[in-house]
Amino acid sequence: MLAHAERTRKRLAKKKWDDKNKDKNRIYRYRSYARKFIRDLATDDDLKELDELIHKRLND
Repeated sequence: MLAHAERTRKRLAKKKWDDKNKDKNRIYRYRSYARKFIRDLATDDDLKELDELIHKRLND
């Protein structure tokens, strides 16, 4: 088990990284949401719409 001082140090380091990398964090979070939606929640219609949007974006 981590000592209290080490947990505090790690928590502060994570906060510092998070504060410096807001855009990266946002990308990671949205990517995770998108994968979760596609894997677990999307209907066939949702998947077809996403497929169209992806193809359109790749071809533009």
